[in-house]
Amino acid sequence: MPFGINPFAKNDRPEFPGVVVPLSSASAHSKSSPDPEKKVGSNEKTDNGSIDRSPSAENGVGSIHSHQQSQDGPLTLEILRAEVENDMVTSGHDSAYDRKSKVINRAIQDIGMGRYQWELFVLCGFGWLADNLWLQGIALTLPQLSLEFGVDENNVRFTTCALFLGLCLGASFWGIASDIIGRRPAFNFTLLITGVFGLAAGGGPNWVGTCGLYACLGLGVGGNLPVDGALFLEFLPFASGSLLTMLSVWWPVGNLISSLLAWAFIPNYTCPSEGPCSKEDNMGWRYLVISLGAITFVMFICRFFLFHLYESPKFLLSRGRQDDAVAAVHGIAYKNRVQTWLTVDILNEIGGYPENPTRQTLDNTEIVGRYMSKFSLERIRGLFATKKLGLTTVLLWFCWTTIGMGYPLFNAFLPQYLASSGGETSPPTSIVYRNYAITSIVGVPGSVLACYTVDMKYVGRKGTMMISTLITGVLLFCFTASTDPDIQLVCTSLEAFFQNIMYGVLYAYTPEVFPAPYRGTGTGISSCLNRIAGLCAPIVAIYGGSANPNSPIYASGALMLAAFAAMCLLPIETRGKQSL
Repeated sequence: MPFGINPFAKNDRPEFPGVVVPLSSASAHSKSSPDPEKKVGSNEKTDNGSIDRSPSAENGVGSIHSHQQSQDGPLTLEILRAEVENDMVTSGHDSAYDRKSKVINRAIQDIGMGRYQWELFVLCGFGWLADNLWLQGIALTLPQLSLEFGVDENNVRFTTCALFLGLCLGASFWGIASDIIGRRPAFNFTLLITGVFGLAAGGGPNWVGTCGLYACLGLGVGGNLPVDGALFLEFLPFASGSLLTMLSVWWPVGNLISSLLAWAFIPNYTCPSEGPCSKEDNMGWRYLVISLGAITFVMFICRFFLFHLYESPKFLLSRGRQDDAVAAVHGIAYKNRVQTWLTVDILNEIGGYPENPTRQTLDNTEIVGRYMSKFSLERIRGLFATKKLGLTTVLLWFCWTTIGMGYPLFNAFLPQYLASSGGETSPPTSIVYRNYAITSIVGVPGSVLACYTVDMKYVGRKGTMMISTLITGVLLFCFTASTDPDIQLVCTSLEAFFQNIMYGVLYAYTPEVFPAPYRGTGTGISSCLNRIAGLCAPIVAIYGGSANPNSPIYASGALMLAAFAAMCLLPIETRGKQSL
């Protein structure tokens, strides 16, 4: 049986008794629609009758495209058909598949938020956790790799470069693969690959072999953010900035787990600081990597065995498996203990019957074409439709690029920076990893706080990003102003706290600000620029650090301040406003 398929498929059945109710039992207003009496802000736009409130693979990972309904009373086929026709005008695609996808969007909206989505929130959070678990975990092994394999402390930073290469390739591959082989196999395979190669990396025979294994696990972990983020939002009845920010709370948890394990293993199982040393005397970093691999494998087991993930209804539609798509929606309603009006007959009435000449499916070429169309000139041109939107697009891409390089320039090599603090007298290894663990602990509440500040009056998304990014940049320069380990600990702890606020809000704000038809393009390019900049960061650190050990930190601080300046110029605030 393929690993991508949940072996406990008892819920994959065509019927769920008592789940389906007549269409007339549903309201013309979607459950997630805003209050009709609520005043719409001057910068908001509404499209009466729009059904596309749920973000999807086509629209990218973003917030809801929520609109007011103009109808009252029960939902009818005529109202549903009018909503679909309205969306076809702006969607860019008009086929039987697209029409039926819109109907499924509306059905998921009406099911609402429930147990299924919250369980999925936890399991998708594992993807966020794994991403930072390995990014920081590998950073924690750099000093020990340098000692054991006799690699210069600057050149050993190419290890991080190997990981980022795997991350870039993994993000690109799994983003397309999830549209071809399905969300469920991709959802499971990413963590499986990461766990297998993570366990193998603990037995790395030499530096080059270890780097190769890190790159291979990066192929798996790199797919977590694009696959898990899209999957989570595809099943949501709505998606607010606070929900997106909540998902990012898992990010610092990964850092915390890595740092605590490193503190437990490396100081107790490491060779003298002067090195080189044998494998037997330097097992701490191997115990750490094996532990991270085991944790990742356990997360895969939780996904694979303990949770029944229904395949994406939109993917099933694209493969002509219309009955399965409807059954998946029924399964979600059953898990949430609610009812739904969706049936195969309703899909056929709105989108056309399978025996009609209109083709109901998409082949692999069309799927890849639709994915790549997000990066077409036509889609990119849409991000510059107005002066205000064009300025926002440029500034956001600049922020993702500068932060994408600035973050790893400091955080990916923080254990090395802490190890070299104290001037001529370097602190003991136990103190270095203790301080790193404290930094990680202090950073966790940052993402939680961001969930509240993004909706605060007079602060909002922009204010939260600006303040946290400015303080992050200033603290990076403060870190270099003293060689006292205690002062540096205060700087790194505060930096981690505000940095997590910055990243959490940036993840929420970016998809909110782009119009729905071009949201996938805007967020996709943002993510791509972020990964490419991260890939370049180790190279900058290697050649910059050879001249001055603090140069990478100066560069990181300058990049953060540049991002702050760009955020000050952002013309759009999305707090309390509907997405375009």
